[in-house]
Amino acid sequence: MNKPSTVPTEIRDWMNEAGCAARAAANIVATASTGRKNAALAAMAQRILAAAERIAEANAVDLQAAHAAGLSPALLDRLELTPARIDAMAEGLTQIAALPDPVGEISEMNARPSGITVGRMRVPLGVIGIIYESRPNVTADAAGLCLKSGNAVILRGGSEALNSNRAIGACLSQGLTDADLPEQVIQVLQTSDRAVVSAMLGSPEYLDVIVPRGGKSLIERVSGESRVPVIKHLDGNCHVYIDDDADLAKAVEVAFNAKCRRYGVCGAMETLLLGEGIAAAALEQLVPRYREAGVELRGCERTRSLVPDCESATETDWQTEYLAPILAVRIVHTLEEAMAHIGCYGSGHTDAIVTNSLSKSQRFVREVDSSSVVVNASTQFADGFEYGLGAEIGISTDKLHARGPVGLEGLTIQKFIVYGDGTIRP
Repeated sequence: MNKPSTVPTEIRDWMNEAGCAARAAANIVATASTGRKNAALAAMAQRILAAAERIAEANAVDLQAAHAAGLSPALLDRLELTPARIDAMAEGLTQIAALPDPVGEISEMNARPSGITVGRMRVPLGVIGIIYESRPNVTADAAGLCLKSGNAVILRGGSEALNSNRAIGACLSQGLTDADLPEQVIQVLQTSDRAVVSAMLGSPEYLDVIVPRGGKSLIERVSGESRVPVIKHLDGNCHVYIDDDADLAKAVEVAFNAKCRRYGVCGAMETLLLGEGIAAAALEQLVPRYREAGVELRGCERTRSLVPDCESATETDWQTEYLAPILAVRIVHTLEEAMAHIGCYGSGHTDAIVTNSLSKSQRFVREVDSSSVVVNASTQFADGFEYGLGAEIGISTDKLHARGPVGLEGLTIQKFIVYGDGTIRP
C-alpha cells in the first residue's frame, strides 16, 4: 500500500466538518420516503434544464482552459457538455426517479425449524465519496443514484471541470431544498486542492466507500492509499471477436461502432480479434472505414499480410487501453484462441463476440470472465444508462460487492433481519 499523503490542518478541519455534515444528512436521507427522494430528483432535473445556458457557459470556460493546458482529445471529449449531454443529465435523473426504490426491500424470508424467521433487508451504504476526472456529467449521475439509494455523497471532481461542477452542483442543492431535504446530502466540493483527495482517502470514520472515476494513475493512487473500501476498475481494455460464423454485415457495423462511436470511453474496443476464415472479408470492409475515421491500425503478422501498410503490433499494444483512434488487430484460429487472448490481456471490463453460432456464443458468455460479456452488439453499450440503471456511479471489475455498471442496488447492502415470538435458542 502507498504511504498516505500528509494532509494540511485546514484541509483536515474541512474534512471533519464535511464528513460530520454528510453523516447527519445520511441519517435523514436513509429514512426518507421514496416520494420525497423522487421529488428531489425531479426538481434537480428541472433545475438543470432551466440552468442549461449557465452550465454551458461554465463548461466553455473549463474547455478553453483545458485546450490551453494541452489536455488529450479523450479528456476533452469527456469534459465537454454539449446540449445533448446536458439534456441527458436531466433525463438520467428522471429515469432514476422512475426506478424501483431498493431501500427497505425484504427478500428471502424463511421459517427455520428453531421457530425464528430469517430474511434480508436492503439498506444504504451510508456516505459515499466519489473522486473523478473530466466528466462533469458524473456530478449529476452519481448524485442522483446516491440520493435514490438513500446515501449521502461527497463529490470531488477534477480541477479541469471545476466551473462546470459548481454550476451543476448549484442545481442539485436547489433541487434538494425544493424537496425539503438537507443540502448536505450532496456536497460538490468547491476546491481543486489535491490534498482534499488524501483527506477523503484517510477518513473511514466519515466515508463508507470511495468510487474513483478517471485515468489509471488516479485509480491506482486511490486503491493504494485509501483506508476506505474502494469500488473501481483500473482500465477498459475491451475486445470484439468476429467469429467465422458471424454475419459479415452485422460484424462490420459492430466492430466500427465499438471503436469509433467514442474513443474516450472505457467501453471502447481496443483490440479486434478476427477468425481466420472471415478475416480477409472483414478487413476488406473495415480498413477503409477505419482509415477514413483516422484510426491507426496495429496488427499481428497475419493481419499485416492482408493490410501491408498496417503498423506492427507489439506486446504492449495488446495490453493498452488507448482511449484514442488506435486499434490493435489480431487474427486467431479458433474461439479458444480468442478467449485465451482476452483472458491474458483483457482487463475484465467488457468483451464481445459476433457470431451466428449459438453454441459458440454460449461458450463465450460462460467462459469469458469479464464484468460485461456481449453477444452480437457493441462494447460501447457497457453503460448504466443503457443497461436500464438510469445512470451509473462507475463500473466495477472487482468481484466483491458489485461488478459491472454500479447502479442503485450496488449502492446498497443487505442486512439480516430475524423475527421470533419470545423464541430462545436451546
